[in-house]
Amino acid sequence: MEIILIQDVDNLGAANEVVNVKSGYARNYLLPRHLAVENNPSNKKQLEERLKQVRKKEEKMLAEINSVIAKLKEAPLKLGAKTGTSGKIFGSITSLQISRAIREQRGYEIDRRKIHITDEVKELGSYKANIDFGSGHSTEVEFEVIAE
Repeated sequence: MEIILIQDVDNLGAANEVVNVKSGYARNYLLPRHLAVENNPSNKKQLEERLKQVRKKEEKMLAEINSVIAKLKEAPLKLGAKTGTSGKIFGSITSLQISRAIREQRGYEIDRRKIHITDEVKELGSYKANIDFGSGHSTEVEFEVIAE
């Protein structure tokens, strides 16, 4: 029996996928739990419409990600830190501080868990951090640590 999955089902398939299963499994498990629907012309049309909406949403998100990446690459971020006399900073720069700097200087809210600092930041100078937007989209952002 061919069915269209509404949700991801372990060891079977992902949402919006057409799969072939035994009729008893479909009737007794998948259909009553609203994990799938029968593969008929009406449900096929709904699946095509859902896929079209998903594609449109992904294109919009991709355009937004590209605009954010372009804005982040304009100029390095400036991060202030308290320093000693030798140029070493007290503590280190964290992804939370970079996230706050992006929000204040560029106007974008980026989750600190998506930011990965490449080197340990313990001194004044220029450094790089990677921001992973998901779906294979990431960028490298430069930031400069200056004395407060």
